Amino acid sequence: MTYSEICQRLSASGIENAKGEAARLLEALCGVTPEALFAAPAEQDYSSPALEEALARREAHYPLQYLLGEWEFYRQTYEVSADCLIPRSDTEILVEEAIRRLPQGARFADLCTGSGCIAISVLAERPDTFAIALDKFPRTLALAERNAQRNGVADRFSPRLDDLLAPKCPLCAEPLDAILSNPPYIPTSALPSLSPEVRSEPEAALDGGEDGLLFYRTLLFAYAKYLKEDGFFLLEIGYDQAEAVERLAREAGFPVCRLRRDYGGKDRVLLLRRSER
Repeated sequence: MTYSEICQRLSASGIENAKGEAARLLEALCGVTPEALFAAPAEQDYSSPALEEALARREAHYPLQYLLGEWEFYRQTYEVSADCLIPRSDTEILVEEAIRRLPQGARFADLCTGSGCIAISVLAERPDTFAIALDKFPRTLALAERNAQRNGVADRFSPRLDDLLAPKCPLCAEPLDAILSNPPYIPTSALPSLSPEVRSEPEAALDGGEDGLLFYRTLLFAYAKYLKEDGFFLLEIGYDQAEAVERLAREAGFPVCRLRRDYGGKDRVLLLRRSER
């Protein structure tokens, strides 16, 4: 099977970036670097059982990231699997804001941590900070712990196994400088309309309840007590949720709301404070 044939199969299956994905699969499964790939004869055969299996799964729209077993996010690389949401570039906006706004020596929490990409990328760029990373699922939290080790921040990454919606233990004893989260925010009724790739991700990481706001209500009304008086929330939101989450924030005593849009111009991250600094 040649590179051109792989590209054709992916393209025929509706994969937009067929050439790029074909190159990533060849590198991961056949050890073919991009330089070697483009220097090779056009008829070079790369056939292997592993490649054929991965290609068939990708043709069925199973996520490329899960097939590769790792993905890049911010300036780090993360192990990923079907136990976690795939890290996306839009979430880098939240990381950028946290890196910029956290005070020196900050302690923060990353709730619904998943792969750990938010907390770990902040810790990697801000070696003066410390994080609590909470997730409900043991396999997901173990994945995040491996990612913290992989990226050299395990000594400042405190994993916490608990259910954000029904916690069994207090989050922390000392107040935090910030709470970060990319919670599930897709309305339950919208889940069947998602792309096949997204539907392959954990439903628990997507389902935000009837109106998509279930986790925001809990975060703002149940977790504000863990913040310092001048602490802040940084929350990823759906593109059409800014007004609704801002309204909840004001009701919860966080009237200062700052919105950041993603690289596509869509509402993406809200910074919430009790007062102007």
